[in-house]
Amino acid sequence: MHIEMLVKEVRQEKGMTIAGLSRKSGVSASHLSDIEKNFKIPSLLVMVRIAKALDVDITQLYRVKW
Repeated sequence: MHIEMLVKEVRQEKGMTIAGLSRKSGVSASHLSDIEKNFKIPSLLVMVRIAKALDVDITQLYRVKW
């Protein structure tokens, strides 16, 4: 099983920049960039903050592949 994060895709669909998402979520732009590039695995708290800033359910930020 592989869990794919969709932060970048959802952010772009919402027309938001990394800087804008950083301001709304309180997560640093560099950390968001690392998350989007799969360099870092975010904590649940960070994902909740990102989901809230993007105005989506947290489940929309993940895709499970079997």
